[in-house]
Amino acid sequence: MDTSYPREDYLPAPAHKRQPSAAAPGSPMPRDHLIWSIFNTIYMNFCCLGFVALAFSVKARDRKVAGDVEAARQLSSKARCYNALATAGSVVLPLLLAALVVTGVIHLSKLAQESAGFFAYQFSGTDEEDK
Repeated sequence: MDTSYPREDYLPAPAHKRQPSAAAPGSPMPRDHLIWSIFNTIYMNFCCLGFVALAFSVKARDRKVAGDVEAARQLSSKARCYNALATAGSVVLPLLLAALVVTGVIHLSKLAQESAGFFAYQFSGTDEEDK
């Protein structure tokens, strides 16, 4: 088992095997989602998923610059997945929390109205019942 550093999933291809246009002719280069990753890291870093997405985005950009299109595509896919998870977690969880607060307030207001009616005394206008 080789434990030497750097431990990378995708080691760079030798210079003589690299081809900048390894993808099919006319197919676009993979996107690295760097801006989305920076946004998730700074503003919505839910469980550090934004930082993980940023790391994969930087790796994807490095692989794209080095000419390893297939590795860049795989790293870009991981970055997109982590960005989607970070965005969904940062948007869905506050909405869920707000929904729970609203339903709790509604439930407590109904409970308060019912208990107010239970504890209220109703006085009758006749004096015959008091005798």
